[in-house]
Amino acid sequence: MIRKFLFAAAAAVALTSAPALAEPVKVVAAENFYGDVAAQIGGDNVAVTSILSNPDDDPHLFEASASTAKALVDAKIVVVSGADYDPWMEKLLSANKAPGRREILVATLAHRKAGDNPHLWYNPATMKAVGNTLGVDLAIVDPAHRADYQKGATAFAASLEPLEAKISAMRAKYAGQPITASEPVFGYMAELLGLKMHNEKFALAVMNNAEPSASEVAGFEDDLKGHKVKVMLYNAQASEPAVQRLVQIAKDEKIPVVGVSETEPADATYQQWMMSQLDALDKALSGQTQ
Repeated sequence: MIRKFLFAAAAAVALTSAPALAEPVKVVAAENFYGDVAAQIGGDNVAVTSILSNPDDDPHLFEASASTAKALVDAKIVVVSGADYDPWMEKLLSANKAPGRREILVATLAHRKAGDNPHLWYNPATMKAVGNTLGVDLAIVDPAHRADYQKGATAFAASLEPLEAKISAMRAKYAGQPITASEPVFGYMAELLGLKMHNEKFALAVMNNAEPSASEVAGFEDDLKGHKVKVMLYNAQASEPAVQRLVQIAKDEKIPVVGVSETEPADATYQQWMMSQLDALDKALSGQTQ
């Protein structure tokens, strides 16, 4: 009787449990920091492809290819930044509809739209929302591993706590300090730190591949030569001569220059990437670097 009962119980579990997928869930991320989050949450249950993954490339100059479209064919989940940062991906998704595919538009999670600063991942709260959404969508696509995905999303959220603590500590030290930037890459993080950003029109023009006005350039130079800012941030992935000239002026004036990037380095996690940039800015604002 006992053996029959155990057999019946095992059979019931087999019938009610969701079948595990034969292959890992295919996730495609437009940018590698979203792909990193998917890999952290999904572990061995996911196979992640990140389209933009080379930190030496300028994301604004990227053009989708046939291989990009091919990567979407079998994708069960796609993560797109939105807010006009990766319109090529949104076009591909519209042209290649797939029933049952889950599409995560980060701009929607962050309540942002085209025209807003598109560098959404510089706010850890946005990345936490991405992680939570990935946990839910992965469980929908692959319910057999629901508990794993829930655990992964919870662990990812917890892993952001040191980053949040660093932001809080820096805000307490530096809120109100004036800085400038060649592009608004670091914009959301600067807001969280309470920093006062100068030359925002110049930064927007550079981001949009437009020529800053003469007065905007002069204002930027005046801030550097007049030591009206504590630090200059610049996009380390973009090398416009006008920006490089300003970087040199800052160095000549002994104003600390900190490079930030739009693409996660290959040898770092999202958490490590953000923390390293915060550490560099912390040192610059405290006068420990030139």
